[in-house]
Amino acid sequence: MNSSTSQRVLSGMRPTGLLHLGHLHGVLKNWVNLQHEYQCYFFVADWHALTTEYDNTGIIAQSVWDMIIDWLAVGINPGEATLFIQSKVPEHAELHLLLSMSTPLSWLERIPTYKDQQQKLKDKDLSTYGFLGYPLLQSADILVYKAGLVPVGDDQVAHIEFTRELARRFNHIYGREADFEEKSNEAIRKMGKKNAKLYKDLRKRYQEQGDGEALNTARVLIDNQQNISLGDKKRLWGYLEGETRTILPEPEPLLTAVAKMPGLDGQKMSKSYNNTIALREPPASIEKKIRTMPTDPARMRRTDPGDPEKCPVWQLHQIYSDDDKKTWIQNGCRTAEIGCLDCKQPLIDSVLAELAPIRERALGYIEEPESVRAILNEGCEKARATARETLEEVRQVMGLMYR
Repeated sequence: MNSSTSQRVLSGMRPTGLLHLGHLHGVLKNWVNLQHEYQCYFFVADWHALTTEYDNTGIIAQSVWDMIIDWLAVGINPGEATLFIQSKVPEHAELHLLLSMSTPLSWLERIPTYKDQQQKLKDKDLSTYGFLGYPLLQSADILVYKAGLVPVGDDQVAHIEFTRELARRFNHIYGREADFEEKSNEAIRKMGKKNAKLYKDLRKRYQEQGDGEALNTARVLIDNQQNISLGDKKRLWGYLEGETRTILPEPEPLLTAVAKMPGLDGQKMSKSYNNTIALREPPASIEKKIRTMPTDPARMRRTDPGDPEKCPVWQLHQIYSDDDKKTWIQNGCRTAEIGCLDCKQPLIDSVLAELAPIRERALGYIEEPESVRAILNEGCEKARATARETLEEVRQVMGLMYR
């Protein structure tokens, strides 16, 4: 994997309606930081929405626009990151199809979330090829951009490992050349004596000792060579690990500290639990929701002492309040010096302060829909140009180029 693709980040989100605080703290704040450090591709996964909403597609189009506006309003910068819609880049579907030809069925059936999701969504008929194959489409989303890093939580690492296995299998099948070793050794000679010796030493350390740092150093060494072709570089990347060229690089999970955003009832914030605060929700509605949040059930009267650990409001203070405020709440609640409304007011103030600039920026984009369309059109074109390069190479190694 060369340094340009290793610095490429890919992440997407299904369009399911207006985004809420869970999305902001769990994903979007991380994206805002990543866009300044990496070459980021952020996409609306509208095809993925079809895996569970294939019989309810009427909500998808509006949800796409709402999602993009929310992204822009929280600070995702189209000058820093590429924003696009999955279905506007048909190369995702083509790579998904081509990968499906060599993907063992058992690989898809063993993915942990497959049966879990079927159990959670029992009211939907998910015995479809699309639902079974959605991890493969996820992999195509990543591999079509040769993304080196994919931001995920611990629960999604299995999907990245599945993608790595797919890339490995594809490279093994289609990256073989009859004279691969001979061409690789010729490419090593072109590096010059000093670099050639270093490359061989690093390759030996990785293959014999599993030294991951040696592998990364060797990749940088290859990428910095000025006098060898791109084809030779790909052979040398592949030769580090085996006997095939690297066509589809294996991505790495970029583990992120996902904020566990509690909902208004103490469960995880989710539209399915009807316990969310939307990023563009009117202030009066936010205030009403927080004021009517359930608290410690043992605190029946104002004079009763409470236990913050049993209160959903306290969970939100963990995210929004500083140490001094938390100490004040802990002491005041346990001694009944403060009431539940006293505890809720600073939370209301903090949430409103966080969302006010987001709501204001969103309004500007709502009033100028053409600017949003222009951002998306430019992002889709840029994403497709990158995806086309990958598909051209994939078609070539699979023998699907007809001239």
